[in-house]
Amino acid sequence: MLLNRSERSFPRVIIIGGGFGGVEVARSLKDKEVEVLLIDRNNFHTFQPLMYQVATGTLAADAISFPIRKMFKSQQNFRFRMADVTEIDRTQKIVKTSVGDYDYDYLVIATGATSNFFGNKQVEKYALPMKSIHEALNIRSYVLQNLEEAVLRKNYHDRERFLNFVVVGGGPTGVELSGAIAEIQLHMLKKDYPELSKNEMKVYLVEGTGKILAALSEKSSQDAERYLRDLGVNVLLNAQVTGYDGDTITFSNGESIPTKTVIWGAGVMGQFPTGIHPEIIQRGNRIQTDGQCRVSGMENVYAIGDVAAMITEDTPRGLPGVAPAAQQQGAYVAKHILKSMNNQQVADFKYFDKGSMATIGRNKAVVDMGRFHMKGFLAWLTWMFVHLVSIFGFRNKLVTFVNWTIKFFTKNSGIRLIINKYKRPDVEKETELEYHS
Repeated sequence: MLLNRSERSFPRVIIIGGGFGGVEVARSLKDKEVEVLLIDRNNFHTFQPLMYQVATGTLAADAISFPIRKMFKSQQNFRFRMADVTEIDRTQKIVKTSVGDYDYDYLVIATGATSNFFGNKQVEKYALPMKSIHEALNIRSYVLQNLEEAVLRKNYHDRERFLNFVVVGGGPTGVELSGAIAEIQLHMLKKDYPELSKNEMKVYLVEGTGKILAALSEKSSQDAERYLRDLGVNVLLNAQVTGYDGDTITFSNGESIPTKTVIWGAGVMGQFPTGIHPEIIQRGNRIQTDGQCRVSGMENVYAIGDVAAMITEDTPRGLPGVAPAAQQQGAYVAKHILKSMNNQQVADFKYFDKGSMATIGRNKAVVDMGRFHMKGFLAWLTWMFVHLVSIFGFRNKLVTFVNWTIKFFTKNSGIRLIINKYKRPDVEKETELEYHS
């Protein structure tokens, strides 16, 4: 059933996805002569750069989430539908969803990315991804569940799998997450679990190439690796994962680590509904666009953010999968739509790189801004300021600031609650449980 075709006074812009790019398109179209319809499976926007702090208990989930309807409460030309998009009919210019069908004049695909396991089904079955609030909460629960299980074991050999935590992927997510878990080991373990020794708990960061934070400068990569090792993280470079059966992770060099917890941050792939030409899908399951964010072969359809592959002479590998790139594309696409409605020409999109940064635990971070490099406490303050001002909502900013302040002075990890236990798929052979007598 086609909905609302006859009720419109202005062209309709449908935006699929309430991430950084999709929100920026909608905001940039405020008070313009268009009808904006944003569709997302969730009714909230998530500040993904701080997802790892939800996974490690520093922040509650609602501190980095903000209701989409509240975000646009003063925008008269905005509408929102919480739905799953099932198909894009490019010939009829219709978006089919779980709550009905909507026709569009302009369509923006900003559906983001999901975890890429590179075809390894065994790893996909047992490893923990972290691309959504739900997945971050699974990690928080499962880390705590394994610590509770470790307490029940008599000796280190029986506890080892429960106290080894492996993070795969040496990008910002993996670096920040492994650093945060190491701080749990240093500052929380002995307080909450006096039966366990912090020397028994081990954190591993696994990277398939020869350096972590490959997108940052060589100096930042080296500084970050040193900071991680100072925290006690075992950084394994040039280590390709070949399998994980739920009990042991194996690598191409024949080595292995016994572990119940593997957190996967090694790669992402675009996610989008059916209806896109298969021949324009590029590496990483991304939709190919031209230099103006337009999807090849589809009229008035744009793709932005992690789901898009802008392959041009200036960007042969596409744009980086970071929030500023998606936001800049979102503002550009809104401008492009308005210009197109008036048959005006628009120059190609140009990405302005504001810099890159990553934090590695308390008082430690690295920041690259052009040729300028910062590290340590000053970089950490810069990282905190940039992320704090970027969070939507005054309450969320305040709650995050208060949590960070308390953690700074107390070294307390914060929210250590198992609200919903995570149950992963059963392994073929579970380690036998031996209780204290």
